[in-house]
Amino acid sequence: MAIIKDQQHRRELILRLKRIEGQVRGIQGMIDDGADCEKVTQQLSAARRALDKTFFSVLACAIQTAPEKAGSARAAEERVKHAAALLAKFG
Repeated sequence: MAIIKDQQHRRELILRLKRIEGQVRGIQGMIDDGADCEKVTQQLSAARRALDKTFFSVLACAIQTAPEKAGSARAAEERVKHAAALLAKFG
């Protein structure tokens, strides 16, 4: 199981998620205030893209820390299979 070990990367992810959280709260406020549906969907789309970007950043971490075996061709094949499995499961 992969863990985000790089402290800088971890901080960046947390900050990004906090920004997304603020964005979602803003959307809730827009809906509560009766904002135009097109403006709400525009903000929802932006929040979704931000979450997708975060998702792919964390997924890259999982792929990079996939089991390695001395750089062999078999190890490369295993990493590709691992990446494909993660994308199929979560993408």
